[in-house]
Amino acid sequence: MPCMDPLSSLLSGIRAEGSVVCRVVLAVPWAVRFADIAPLTMISVLRGGGVLLLPDGTKRAIGPGHTALVRGPGPFHLVDHPATLDGTHTAYEISCCTENPECAAEELDGIRWGDDAEEATALIVGAYRASGHRHERLLRALPPVAVVEEDAGVCSWLETAAAEAARLSAGSQALMDRLLDWALVCTLRSWFDRAGADAPGWYRGLADPVLAPALQSFHDRPAEPWTVASLAARAGVSRALFAKRFTRLMGRPPLAYVTECRMAEAEALLVDTDLGMAQIARSVGYADAFGFSAAFKRHNGRSPRAYRAAAAVTASGSLATR
Repeated sequence: MPCMDPLSSLLSGIRAEGSVVCRVVLAVPWAVRFADIAPLTMISVLRGGGVLLLPDGTKRAIGPGHTALVRGPGPFHLVDHPATLDGTHTAYEISCCTENPECAAEELDGIRWGDDAEEATALIVGAYRASGHRHERLLRALPPVAVVEEDAGVCSWLETAAAEAARLSAGSQALMDRLLDWALVCTLRSWFDRAGADAPGWYRGLADPVLAPALQSFHDRPAEPWTVASLAARAGVSRALFAKRFTRLMGRPPLAYVTECRMAEAEALLVDTDLGMAQIARSVGYADAFGFSAAFKRHNGRSPRAYRAAAAVTASGSLATR
């Protein structure tokens, strides 16, 4: 079964939904509460700025040209100053990623949208919904908040494109959401590029001229019976050199990485689909359900059926609390 590169695959389970372009004009002191409880929220600051306050106590200043990726699901604040929340000031709330998405400017008393003043704090906000479980590996690779400083030209283009989308009627929300999906990919790539050794192993490997061909071949055809020798052949180097370079750069031997990726895909298929064990086994490179089940239990500590059953119970509990 053809597959995508790792980043594309992980992003396939998370999408912008009900995103909003907002220019906030507030009298100091001010605080904005982001209450979407989304897995990931992206905030691009076009003008102005403030301080992000996360549930774990993290504080991060962001200003013009900064794009912040905030890992959920807890609500968080953007404030003019950390001391603002210590007072009795009411926090304005942005919650545009709901069961019935609605976010109208007139509902936010004191917040006006539009080009009202040069001192306006202008934001583009995207709340990302999970449509599966593939995104979880991506979120584990991110800190509570990742900040990328964008080129001024990029911010200008993004603001212009967002304004054009907002002026349209039919399809304007879908256009804005897809624009933010594009921005998310660009922001993640920029952050991983700058993270260096802290970037996920799969991302570092795709940037390596030796490992990249082998990794791309594996992710294109994960069900093939890959060996260290066949991966090394794709890389065009000896088996020993490939294994040594792979382990040093990726932090695990080649076949351990292959198994990890197959098990992550199997977990997603078990939770997000109703495929049978034999179908899942073939999809992730195992000849039969028995061999797949044994490998899954070694890796996960539970059989595939037990894992699926536990995930179903968790999902039912989450729905009941909404």
